[in-house]
Amino acid sequence: MLEVRTYPTLAEAAENIDPGSVFMSGGTLVMIRVNYGAHGLKAIIRTTDSTLRRIDDEAGRITLGAFATMSDILAHRDLDFLGPAAMAVGGPGVRNAATVGGNLFAPHPYGDFTVALLALDARVHLSDGSAVPIEDFLRNRSGLVESVSFQRPFGDLFRFRKIGRIKPKGASVMSIAAHLGNSPGYLSNARVAYGAMGSAPMRVRAVERALEGAALNRHGIASAIESATEGLEPPTDELASSWYRREVAPVHLRRLLLGEDR
Repeated sequence: MLEVRTYPTLAEAAENIDPGSVFMSGGTLVMIRVNYGAHGLKAIIRTTDSTLRRIDDEAGRITLGAFATMSDILAHRDLDFLGPAAMAVGGPGVRNAATVGGNLFAPHPYGDFTVALLALDARVHLSDGSAVPIEDFLRNRSGLVESVSFQRPFGDLFRFRKIGRIKPKGASVMSIAAHLGNSPGYLSNARVAYGAMGSAPMRVRAVERALEGAALNRHGIASAIESATEGLEPPTDELASSWYRREVAPVHLRRLLLGEDR
């Protein structure tokens, strides 16, 4: 029989994670596993810690609690720049349950919101009090997440795009997020991330290097577009082949960077 154990704090929940148990935040991933038989799963660990749903903005540093949902983010007037990434997560029912923390663990081809957090250079704060860069966290995706934090992006230079076959709530063929620095002129320290182009969301270093010092126009980004899939091995799955992902990546990267609808 599957057991459900609930604790008042995240720290207590962390202490009681054991082999055969899984921690549940929003449940969109865990319940799929349960509905398909939950093989090897003996217990679901939960917490009622209300602080995990907080959304704070202190001096431009934004903190999203691990239990903040996509609907919470869409309802927050100061997080409109994250609206496209939150909207990319399922339909209304899923967004009411899907959490920031849960999205960090979403397997390919899901995890679109995490792509946005990666481009924002977020830090992941864990239940043991440690904090790690999100890129490091995504290498093994272990530990209980308390929150993520990042600096508010400058102006309109943060962008997100999801490409899917079933709109608006299908899984991604690919997703792209970009933070294009802190100046509307020549680009500096741009961060570009892809989703569904590997086993986990990833930064695209070749593109970032090509954007350094570039003007944000068709000519200025040409080298970045040529580098769109440099060093990548996109997967083949039921949604798209590796070849197809390689073919469409430059097109959608150009549209994202230039703010084109088509």
